[in-house]
Amino acid sequence: QVQLVESGGGSVQAGGSLTLSCAASGHTFSRYRVGWFRQAPGKEREFVAAINRNGASTSHADAVKGRFTISRNNAKNTVYLQMNTLEPEDTAVYYCAAEELGYGLAIRSSEYDYWGQGTQVTVSS
Repeated sequence: QVQLVESGGGSVQAGGSLTLSCAASGHTFSRYRVGWFRQAPGKEREFVAAINRNGASTSHADAVKGRFTISRNNAKNTVYLQMNTLEPEDTAVYYCAAEELGYGLAIRSSEYDYWGQGTQVTVSS
């Protein structure tokens, strides 16, 4: 079992930046591959970014590619999502998720077993 806690959300103007953190506890963090997802009001949950166990491989959704960057620091048991050039369309609750048995990059929510409670990101125009 692993527990995940997101932080770093807030309200910013369009064009601004935020860095989200996903702090993990419960077991060896390097066992887990991790992803970020988001859900806006009235919308389905969508993939944002994913990272493998050692951080050597990443994947980013087309909507955020070039603006968002996922990274991890296993010594700190933390995964990050650096968000630049934020747009109103980025407004959503952002969730991190973890999975320990699979290999490669997981971009589907059904591949993940553990989820955080989410952190709100609001971008005004």
